[in-house]
This record gives sequence, structure tokens and C-alpha cells, in this order.
Amino acid sequence: MKNRTTVERKSERELVITRTVDAPARIVFEAWTKPELLEQWWVPKSTGLSLLSCEADVRVGGRYRLVFSLEGSEPMAFFGRYIEVTPCSRLVWTNEEGGDAGQVTTVTFEERGGKTLLVLHELYPSKEALDAARASGVEAGMLETFDQLDEFVVTLGAGVGRS
Repeated sequence: MKNRTTVERKSERELVITRTVDAPARIVFEAWTKPELLEQWWVPKSTGLSLLSCEADVRVGGRYRLVFSLEGSEPMAFFGRYIEVTPCSRLVWTNEEGGDAGQVTTVTFEERGGKTLLVLHELYPSKEALDAARASGVEAGMLETFDQLDEFVVTLGAGVGRS
């Protein structure tokens, strides 16, 4: 049975996406924090986007930058900084490309019987910012992205985390 992803609006400014991933927390955390792994599953395949570059200095105060392209369009950059990094357990980062309209994202990784309960919490600066994100299709994109993550970590198996 496929793992189910749930999306819930917790308040006017909060969106929470939850998924159980078929891999230990250590492996799922590495898939989120190693650029060479992140770039293999992060972009929803159905969007037609290409990930041109992926940089991540995953430490408190470190920065990340993802550059995407849609054929025929100018590249788009998503970037910010890491506020909190607790290995195999928690990541918190800013989304600065939207200026003051950017959200703060928290992802937690809780291991349960060899699987990982993954909870992504986004706190937007306003109700309007969250409404705009939802209207742009952020939920459908995250559902597909989480499916891709689950497929990716299963194929990695024991090969991840030995570096």
C-alpha cells in the first residue's frame, strides 16, 4: 500500500504536510541535506521544471540556493538560510526569494520502526501569502515530491549514510 501524504491548513498562516517514508530517519535526513541526493528527487516531474543547480551548506547560518528552469523561461532561484539543524531529527530554514512574503519551513524526521514520520510545517507571514501559495499549486507539488522522495530513499537502501 502506498504511503499517504496529508496536507492540512492549521491556521490562517500555517500549512502542515505529513508523510511516512519507507526508510530510517538517517537516510531520509541525508536525502534532504546532501545536494547530490536532494537534486534527484526534489522537483515534481510533472511540472516540466529542471533543477539547474543545488547548493546547500546545511548548518546553522548556512545558506541554500536552488535554481530551476522551465523550457523557454528565465531561471528561478529559491534561496534562504538554515536557522536550525539537528541531525536526523529537524531542519528549519527561511525562504527568502519572496522577500517579506517568504515562509519559514520546519521539517521533522521521527523514526518509527525503520520508517520515518516526516512532518513539513510552513509558517507564512500572512494569510494572503499562504492563500497565494495554495493557489499556485504548492500542495499538489509537495504531494508529488513526497512520492518521489519515498521512491528515491527506498532505491537507496543501505547505500546512503556511509560517507
